[in-house]
Amino acid sequence: MKLLAFDTSTEILSVAVCRDGPDGLSQVLQHSGAGGAQASAALIPVILSLLAQAGLRLEELDAIAFGAGPGSFTGLRTACSVAQGLGFGAAVPLLPVDSLLAVAEQARLQYTATGVPFLVLAALDARMDEIYAARYVYDGLAWTQRSEAELLRPEAMLLEPGWVLAGNVGSSYGVRLGCGSGIAVLDAMPSAAAMLRLAPALLGAGLAVAAEHARPRYVRDKVAKTTDERAAEKIVAALGA
Repeated sequence: MKLLAFDTSTEILSVAVCRDGPDGLSQVLQHSGAGGAQASAALIPVILSLLAQAGLRLEELDAIAFGAGPGSFTGLRTACSVAQGLGFGAAVPLLPVDSLLAVAEQARLQYTATGVPFLVLAALDARMDEIYAARYVYDGLAWTQRSEAELLRPEAMLLEPGWVLAGNVGSSYGVRLGCGSGIAVLDAMPSAAAMLRLAPALLGAGLAVAAEHARPRYVRDKVAKTTDERAAEKIVAALGA
């Protein structure tokens, strides 16, 4: 398959392209760099560079996969808008990929010693002292999602023996995580290469959408108070003083 994948849901910009090689095996080109505020400026040049290296035109792609979230609001909007622009222009379907599932897949590849079934709670730092998390199980052939993505406090990260915690929350929250002793904490991020590995099964499940129907997946509905809300809070505080 000819696929493009990219993720800007975290502080890391990840882009990858794959195509079938002359030996029938997939060839993957990938890039990883600084994300955050730099992602919007760097994303399209990196995409065009990787496509050129792969000898591919946008019109030749079978699908464009993007990290749909949860994650940074700005990063999710960047990825979705770029995917929509590319998809519209090239008439290529889009594949929104769950960022937490990409974390689980990245952890599976990095930590093969964990065996099968691989039971993982994928978790990403949501800032504001909260964590995005969801549970997944890999049976050796496919992933099954065991719980919907949710927003948790670090202390609410409860895991039973046999499960592992994968993501970027270990260094951020450490002992505050509500995981018991003996629970492995794995460092893994939602890479574009992981999204490429997930794409064939997701496409086979009919999860590709037309560009106009692509949307980010927000778990936190609101990250900032409006000016009026902050003003109202100040008034309430002053009255209570």
